[in-house]
Amino acid sequence: MSRHVAIVTDSTAYLPPRTMERHGITAVPLTVVLGDRALEEGTEISTRSLAQALQKRRPVTTSRPSPQQFADTYRKVAESGASGIVSLHLSAELSGTYDAAVIAARDAPVPVRVVDTGMIAMALGFCALAAAETAEAGGTLDEAVTAAEKRASGTFAYFYVDTLDYLRRGGRIGAAQALLGSALAVKPLLQLEGGRIGPLEKVRTASKAIARLEELVAERAGSAPVDIAVHHLAAPERATALAERLKSRVPGLADLHVSEVGAVIGAHTGPGLLGVVVSPR
Repeated sequence: MSRHVAIVTDSTAYLPPRTMERHGITAVPLTVVLGDRALEEGTEISTRSLAQALQKRRPVTTSRPSPQQFADTYRKVAESGASGIVSLHLSAELSGTYDAAVIAARDAPVPVRVVDTGMIAMALGFCALAAAETAEAGGTLDEAVTAAEKRASGTFAYFYVDTLDYLRRGGRIGAAQALLGSALAVKPLLQLEGGRIGPLEKVRTASKAIARLEELVAERAGSAPVDIAVHHLAAPERATALAERLKSRVPGLADLHVSEVGAVIGAHTGPGLLGVVVSPR
């Protein structure tokens, strides 16, 4: 049995299934609580079902994986031949997932390095890919951690939402509360900063906000090699159109991913979300 450094993340990384399989990345699912039903993200609840529930204003909450879920995952990964595990997770400012992983890592059968990336969605996914590629090249546990942390340090995420109401309900907007007083009159642009979602700009219309989002991404990307992910919830046409425009505006574009976010992020942003992750190589 070959010994290797394995990569574990969580379901909010939103990596394509084929990519996870190709790189041997394991994702531990977060849970969406819809009414009185607890459903695992990625397998038991679709984004369509979530969007319908949100539009009907049904109660939707999210919860972290349990330490036992992480313990079981670490054991299975170790049994598959891993000599060590890098466990990379969404911002601890937004979820208790990191804390649950730390608890489980204490009694894992192989060394586990748990990393709070401060990221979410493909901003987290790109970190997991960087760690996996380093491990595949023969990198050590520490080298895989360093690769993920380096990727996180240069990665930015911007978000457009139709309304702040869902973020307000979930308590995930932090400083963006400053926008609430005028939320009905503006279309907010947000950013991920310091592991939290905060306000960036206020724009008067949806079309102007999306155009400004495109400008911000092009400015941030510059001309150096960069990977970009465009996320959406129940807005595939918007996402595809934005991605096509970015192809011509970002000269150093390497990989471009377009995908719908899962139920956990969707529960806090609501339908109409557009998110763009910019991750220099």
